[in-house]
Amino acid sequence: MNFNNRNFIRGLCLMAIALLFGLGSLNYKIGELSRSGPGMFPLMVSSSLFVVGLLSVVRSHFVDPVALDYSVKNIALILLGLVGFTVISQYINMILGIVFLVFCSTFAGTSYSVVRNLKISAGLIAVAFAFKYLLGLSLPLY
Repeated sequence: MNFNNRNFIRGLCLMAIALLFGLGSLNYKIGELSRSGPGMFPLMVSSSLFVVGLLSVVRSHFVDPVALDYSVKNIALILLGLVGFTVISQYINMILGIVFLVFCSTFAGTSYSVVRNLKISAGLIAVAFAFKYLLGLSLPLY
């Protein structure tokens, strides 16, 4: 096992996250497929994520390894985006939180485009409205 292979480590991280949430979902009633409980959806999503992680680990043995490198600046930008999203959503509203998250996090990428960021923000805001009005979730959108 090469722990300097980005593809291998990515798969392991996906599997670990899937296990964390999958095991947590077992604390809730699962139910049946015809009448699912609150633990069914997170269990299904985490199971799918685990399979993707497993496929990534297997695939990493058949493709050329990609060196694993860390950028403290990029990690800090992503964390700032997540913390900013949480704080802004809590104290102002979620729409501004989403916009902040997108614009802050894309500074960690290789290219920056205001137009692309606005499109991504609009898409995520549309998903948030769908969750609020179609699924009935209580989201502080405005």
